[in-house]
Amino acid sequence: MYFPVVNDPFVVGEDQGVWAPADHQRVIAKLTTGLGILFYREKSIQLEPLPETMLDEGKASQVPDVSLRDSRTDLTPIIIEVCHTNGLKMDTEKVIQLIDSDWYGIREGFVYNYKTQQWYRYRFGDGGLTTESSFSEILQLDLNQYLV
Repeated sequence: MYFPVVNDPFVVGEDQGVWAPADHQRVIAKLTTGLGILFYREKSIQLEPLPETMLDEGKASQVPDVSLRDSRTDLTPIIIEVCHTNGLKMDTEKVIQLIDSDWYGIREGFVYNYKTQQWYRYRFGDGGLTTESSFSEILQLDLNQYLV
């Protein structure tokens, strides 16, 4: 899956690229590990959790921190962004834009603020309005369970 590259020099974030704080990376690791066990070992979910892969070190990335991909359809129904308070607005806008563009088959997106421990969910067709929720209707799972 490929997402558009951001060339705007003003698009920077505290949790972008190689400068991501350990807390940010820890959340990604916990999510991919917990969901990975369900996919690889228990085979109880059909979506493979994949962490972001940095191709251009140091540049702001449009690739979500965690993508849940369906290898049968080559679509990515769920994405997760991890941020802290300063990056919340930008990451929320990114998730809404990626879902509303309908380029990748994303139907559900989450933003997790690791400083406040708040989750926000956006679904295709929600008209730009997020809800405060960590429950994935697609997976029928509460994603927060992997962070506690």
